[in-house]
Amino acid sequence: MITSTTRLTGLFGHPVIHSKSPQMHNAAFHHMGLDFAYLAFDVSPERLADAVQGIRAMGLRGVNVTIPHKVEVMRFLDRISPEAKLIGAVNTIVNENGVLTGYNTDGIGYLRSLREEVGLKLEDTTVLILGAGGAARAISAQMALVPVKKLLIANRTWEHAKKIAEHLRHLMEVRAIHLDEVPDVVPEIDLLVNTTSLGMYPNLDQVPIHTKGIRQGMVVSDLIYNPRETRLLKEAKQKGAIIHNGIGMFVYQGAEAFTLWTGLPAPVDVMRQTVESCF
Repeated sequence: MITSTTRLTGLFGHPVIHSKSPQMHNAAFHHMGLDFAYLAFDVSPERLADAVQGIRAMGLRGVNVTIPHKVEVMRFLDRISPEAKLIGAVNTIVNENGVLTGYNTDGIGYLRSLREEVGLKLEDTTVLILGAGGAARAISAQMALVPVKKLLIANRTWEHAKKIAEHLRHLMEVRAIHLDEVPDVVPEIDLLVNTTSLGMYPNLDQVPIHTKGIRQGMVVSDLIYNPRETRLLKEAKQKGAIIHNGIGMFVYQGAEAFTLWTGLPAPVDVMRQTVESCF
């Protein structure tokens, strides 16, 4: 039950009707016995500044930020974490007595899901990322901070991949490649990550690349979690690859936000069960 002492958190996005974050976080708060609540707020771009000021005015503990606000929101905040600065986007805001700090838990959450679910030692891993959007940028930055053994980024528009590669070159050498080069590099890849929406419901027959070069033992990861097994993952599994879907990233990025707001370890198992029950 929400009372006058309940600490409010939430989600700023446009639209937000599809989000499973309220179910996940409210289940976590309930499990931990915390007087917290999580609400989804549909914030149009022209009202974003007002919404951020509302965090201060109404004393919200913090919010998650999703499409289309992750970049634009940064200019309305008081502080930005080093990781969020490197990525160039914020997905979590924490309110400390009116001082708003922006964080990005996407990359951290993704790497944690890989370590927990697949057991990859990233320092020894050659990685190919498909796509050059916000998720690709967050994951690439976190991979470069490790750093991984080798990092390649492939995108339909090569210039977008090149921009990310150049942004991270002070941390490690990152190579941008064209999509038609992917078959040539797949044999040397240990981890293939699809950050594009190809294969997401309802376009279940789409794949971001031809799976011919995928081999037994390599890890194929798809950030999509609806469906849980995309066509890419199904074909990779048939070839003996280890497959990994996007539920873990969603859960662990949420777990990192939970800890930022509460100061407590997140009940990851409860959060995962809640998300999986939504599909």
